[in-house]
Formats: sequence, C-alpha cells, structure tokens
Amino acid sequence: MGQKTITKNTLFYGDNLDIMRQYMADESVDLIYLDPPFNSNRNYNVLYKDESGLDSDAQILAFEDTWHWTRAADDQYHELAAVGDKAGRALENLVDAMGRNQLTAYLVMMTARLVELRRVLKPTGSLYLHCDPTVSHYLKVILDMIFETGNFRNEIVWKRMTPSGFKGKTSIGKGHDIILCFSKSNDFLYNPIYLPYTEQYIKERFSKIDERGRRFKEEKIGTATSQATIDKLKAEGRIYYTSTGKLRIKHYLDEVQGIPLDDVWTDIHPVNSIATERIGYPTQKPLALLERIIQASSNPGDVVLDPFCGCGTAVHAAQKLGRTWIGIDITRLATTLIKSRLYDAFQLEAKKDYDLIGEPTTLTEAKHLASQDRYQFQWWALGLIPARPQGGQGDSKTGKKGKDRGIDGIMTFQDDPKGLHKRIIIQVKSGKVKSEHIRSLIGTVDSEKAVMGVFITLEPPSRDMELAALSVPKWHSDTFNRDYPRIQILTIEELLNGAKVQFPGTDTTLSKAQREQEKQGEQGALL
Repeated sequence: MGQKTITKNTLFYGDNLDIMRQYMADESVDLIYLDPPFNSNRNYNVLYKDESGLDSDAQILAFEDTWHWTRAADDQYHELAAVGDKAGRALENLVDAMGRNQLTAYLVMMTARLVELRRVLKPTGSLYLHCDPTVSHYLKVILDMIFETGNFRNEIVWKRMTPSGFKGKTSIGKGHDIILCFSKSNDFLYNPIYLPYTEQYIKERFSKIDERGRRFKEEKIGTATSQATIDKLKAEGRIYYTSTGKLRIKHYLDEVQGIPLDDVWTDIHPVNSIATERIGYPTQKPLALLERIIQASSNPGDVVLDPFCGCGTAVHAAQKLGRTWIGIDITRLATTLIKSRLYDAFQLEAKKDYDLIGEPTTLTEAKHLASQDRYQFQWWALGLIPARPQGGQGDSKTGKKGKDRGIDGIMTFQDDPKGLHKRIIIQVKSGKVKSEHIRSLIGTVDSEKAVMGVFITLEPPSRDMELAALSVPKWHSDTFNRDYPRIQILTIEELLNGAKVQFPGTDTTLSKAQREQEKQGEQGALL
C-alpha cells in the first residue's frame, strides 16, 4: 500500500512520521487535530536537563512523555537544517541557543511531523495543535515557519475547570491548555459556531415581551436608515416605541444564533474522575472539545486526521459527526482502547467496519510481538475481543505497571432489567500455560464477583486446562434463558480466525462512554 488518498476510516499502529510518508498522499486531509505529548505529567524543567543527567528512562507505557537527543534526533535535525527553509533555520537557531537537550529533541521530532502534516493537508484545511503553555510558544514559532505567519488563525485558550498543580502558596494555579490553529491558505473552511446566551444575559438584554409572547431586545435605528426601511420594519411589526416615543428595532431571541465563539473556551469541562466518558487514559480530552473543533473546520464526509490519537477522542467525535477519520498511535494500549471504544459507542469492528493497519495478522507475527514486549502483546490481544485494559496499563504518571490483581482486561454487558452491568474478567498469557492458570482465573472471577472469565493464550491449552474450565458450572442468563461457559479459553490463533467470547446479547459496553448515534454534522448542545 503506497501513498494515496484515504477514503475509509483507518486506524494505524506505528510511528506517525513513517505512516504519513508511506501511506498518505499530498493534500488529502481536510482537518488535523493533534495532542502530542508535552510533559503535562512531569516537572517540565527536566527538559532542560543535560542528556548525561540522572532522569529515569523507566518511563512511559501508556504514552511517550518526552524525547531524548539520540542519534535519530541528531540525524533528523541535520536533515531538517540541510533543507535551508524557514523551519530549518528557526530550528538551528533554537538548538544553537538552548543546546542539544530533551526540549530541542522534542522540537526536532515535532518539526519533522509538522512538515508532513502540512503536506497532507488540503489547501482549504486547518490544523489544531493542542499543547500546554510550557511549550506552546516554541511550537508556535515552528508553526509560523512551516505554515507562514499569515496563516495563523487563533491561539485558543481552553480553561480547564480544575487547575492542575495548584500549590496556592508558591505559584498561581495552572488551569488552561493552548490550542494553536493554523490554516494552509487564506481560502480555509470555517463554519461559524455560536454559544447559547446565559440565563442572566437573556434576562438583562432580552427583557421585553411583545403581544405575541416573544422575547426581544431593542436597538437604536441608525441615522442612515431610510424611511422606506423604517416603513417596512413597521409593517413587519419590528418597530418598538419607547416611553418617550423614540423608535427602536426589535431583535427577537428566537431569531438570533447566540454568541459567536471566541478564542477563550470556558464552557467545556475536563474529563475528571467522575465523568461518564472517562476511560482512564491519562491525557483523555472531552468529547465536546473535539466535536467543537471538528464542526468548526470540517463538513460531513471530510477527512479528519489525528496523528497522536491516544484513546481516540478525535476518532470518536469524527465518527459521531459523520466524518471520515484517520487515527495513528505508536502504542498498543492506545489502539486497543480505541477499538473497544468504537465497539462500545458504535458497534464498529476492526477490519469489518474500518481498516486496521500495522498490527499482527498472523500467529507468527503475534509470536514475534510477544517476544519483543509482553505488555504490548497483552494490550494487542485484548483488542482482539475487544476488551478494555485494566491494571496492566500502568500508572498515568510513571507509566510503570501496577498490581493488576490477576486482571488484564474487563468486558461488561447488560443482562438485567435495571440496566446493571455484569463483568467478564480477562487474563492474557504469552508464555507457557498450565492448569494452575485456569484455577487462578476461577479464583479471580469469584473474588471479583464477576460472572465469567476468559483466558487468552498464545500457546495451545493442555487437556488439563480444558478440563479445569469445563469443571466450573455454566452461568445462566435469565434474560436470554441460556447457559454460557463461565470459564472460556481462547487461543490467539482462534481469535485471529474470528472466534468470539460467548456472552449474552450483542450490547457490550467495553468503556464508560454511552452508545452513540452518528450525527451527520449537527451541532451539539454546547454549540
């Protein structure tokens, strides 16, 4: 598969720079949103630490939160500088001023990707880069050089409702992110967005009600308004007389669109610990934020690209709003979360409803992945069901794997008149397996009060394992009046050939998001 215009929803696993160069044609994307890692969960001063410093590399499993000045970064820097364009010269100046450290390595890696992103963007397209204030000014310089300063559109301030890192005594709380918006040309698409008036604004400004019960506000008639226009307004019942007999024009509340969107967004809440859409990914952004961006700068059927798609919020929003989407991420955890999220919200299945490129498709490839990284294998295997990773995804700040209590993944389903969810415990093994593993799973299912357990294995199960699973009484669904195996063993080979977990119905909810209905471009309640 070479470079071409992608017209089908596609999820890529791999380095976005390589994928864009290999798969994506020039001027083939209408809108780009990217939320690259920018050290949001660490002391940013570490970026200035010399490469001989002692900062730990035992870092990120869920997402890469920093880059180092490696041989690859050095080669890429010289490649960009050799071009001699504005971006290359700006990068040379920054490296010369600040030295070769983690911050400048980050800027080198971002510059290479932003050059490619501009290449794939259509002339009418826009790019939104989400970052925090500690690095936004550097990235804006790079963007100015790549996209030209005349194509800078906005520096959007997203006011997160809960300041992060607020100490009170030592510093002012940090409560916002920056979203830099650039277009590729002056001929860019923008769909005006209006926010609803507040109740206080309506009460104060639309304080009058006419004889038909319609709220309105009054406005002075301009001195240049012709008598013919005034007569026309009178005939339409749009003239209001004040107590002193002065003429005013009526503006009805039910005819105005609202307040035009500006560059300070305070009405969208972050994904906090009690948010219904929260799936546990450390940098998850709210769906409403991405819906706003996508509605503002694309139309139904347009192609939306997120090259750092993480847990897939941009992909989710694009699917919901009827856009074609392309998501790229370099971690198996991310692609697994996206697969389960798409299945949960839209009942979409990989390969059937969207293309999935870069993941193992054969048993040999699966064995190779397991030999390289057993956690990446585990996350990938969970995505075959799909199930939501649990425990093994690691701590959001250190990235280190925490205690998983014998739970690698979770599936849930509804089998209750009250809509309550029942859980299925998933365990994944990439090495040698034995009957003790099945007995351990049985114990975990009992202790966690789950209704079923699924054991995914790379190696074929032994006869003793199968007998241990069969020894457990089946679970009965009163709703479907059917029995289901309480302990199920599935091999990777079987899953690659289409095997499924047996459980009641098809209404699985693999994340906390609610089932979505696609909206063909309509604006959400916040807009």
